[in-house]
Amino acid sequence: MVEPNAVLGVVSVALGMVLSPGPNMMYLVSRSISQGRRAGIISLSGVVAGFLVYLTATNLGLAALFAAVPQVLTAIRLAGAGYLMWFAWKTIRPGGASVFTVRDVPHDPPPRLFAMGLMTNLLNPKIAILYVSVIPQFVDIRAGNVLAQGVVLGLFQIAVAATVNFSIVLAAGSVAGFLAHRPAWLRAQRIAMGSMLGALAVMLAFSRSASF
Repeated sequence: MVEPNAVLGVVSVALGMVLSPGPNMMYLVSRSISQGRRAGIISLSGVVAGFLVYLTATNLGLAALFAAVPQVLTAIRLAGAGYLMWFAWKTIRPGGASVFTVRDVPHDPPPRLFAMGLMTNLLNPKIAILYVSVIPQFVDIRAGNVLAQGVVLGLFQIAVAATVNFSIVLAAGSVAGFLAHRPAWLRAQRIAMGSMLGALAVMLAFSRSASF
């Protein structure tokens, strides 16, 4: 039903997107470092729930809504670009803090961690574009049952994202500890991530297509 090449394509795109800096990575890393791995895993469950919301909504016609009212997707894209640019400036500005900097922040209860993970993903423009415009390109109408193909391909994307993000949650504390004793490395990491976030924000703001 689903061609192996389609699965490979979706997995490749999903891997590239989850490894690029964005709101999900920023939130999961910061929460895992400040509150521990358990909090990071609960937050990740909210992020995964956000993927499932997009998967369901897309297959129920969200793409048709965006096609009929393109201003909605444009608004999501511009809001996401502004969000990423704010993160970039916060990271790269003089005195800015790295995402791997250990912070003393109030510990949020599990329901709030889940809700924040969910909202971070739902407001992530990269994910909206992925489900609305990228994954559908791998659906083959001639293979039949378009709905089932969309669901299967979406589940592969979720599996890749969940696996990589779980690894990030587990490693965040170790990376933070390594960088804490190496200020030059920490500064280089902060500048590199801030620059990537800024570049991604500019690309998102001026992109008229969904090809990432």
